[in-house]
Amino acid sequence: MTFIAMNRFRVKPGFEDGFERMWAARESHLASVPGFREFRLLKGPEGDGHQLYSSHVIWESRAAFEAWTKSDAFRAAHRDAGNRSTQDALMGPPEFEGFETVLEES
Repeated sequence: MTFIAMNRFRVKPGFEDGFERMWAARESHLASVPGFREFRLLKGPEGDGHQLYSSHVIWESRAAFEAWTKSDAFRAAHRDAGNRSTQDALMGPPEFEGFETVLEES
């Protein structure tokens, strides 16, 4: 069954457009990774002083996701994750959530 990896980001007010542009302009390196199925950046509700976003990545398996986290593609994709402009936009670090699919319909 598939594995879904999500990171929740709490983005400070006024930084939403820049955050979205950063994601659109990034070098994702995902298309060449074995087991990658789909990526989406989701914009959620406004929270207590922040805008919620989530990166949502579907993998063919947990093993494929874990292999990616140990790859050169992962290191390249996250090379600038801690840069100043990213830190300024976020209210704390992203929160990871991983889910194994137990039921799927299409």
